Amino acid sequence: MSGLSDHLTNKHAGFRTPSAWVTRWADMVPPGRPVLDLACGNGRHGRFFLERGHPTLFVDKDLSAVSDLPKGNGTTLMEVDLEDGSPFPLADRQFGGVIVTCYLHRPILPAIIDAVAPGGALIYETFARGNEAYGHPAREAYLLEEGELLRAVDGVLSVRAYEHGYDALPKPGIRQRICAYRRAD
Repeated sequence: MSGLSDHLTNKHAGFRTPSAWVTRWADMVPPGRPVLDLACGNGRHGRFFLERGHPTLFVDKDLSAVSDLPKGNGTTLMEVDLEDGSPFPLADRQFGGVIVTCYLHRPILPAIIDAVAPGGALIYETFARGNEAYGHPAREAYLLEEGELLRAVDGVLSVRAYEHGYDALPKPGIRQRICAYRRAD
């Protein structure tokens, strides 16, 4: 990941390298298949998948933290507010990998799951109930209930791994994670 930290801004301090959860399950994304880095922030995960040879779509409300990425060569940027009540902008597309970290907007969760192509993987990690004790985020709207990601993929994707609990790094908090895939057949 040459120079990854050179591209990160202070507003993403503490999240300077790809999540250990994402890197652990990255091989679940079929080689060369397109990746969606949803609510990409500084693009730490999309950059990781670009370096692995995946064409990557970076989506966020504010793309200033990824403005250094050259367009083309597998990189696509889409600036869109996912929470403005508009239909999910990628409803007609599927990806070999859908990566979501530190983000939750329940109304689009089914569309996020639908964006996983046959043979593809969803790698999702965000904060959960109990994180209020550790600071931001603390609002209920941004915190998953225990088992919520499991229920969201039930009957649609197959679960490879799931975790819910405390983590000290990159900052103390309660997180929930899932790696799930859509069967190719």
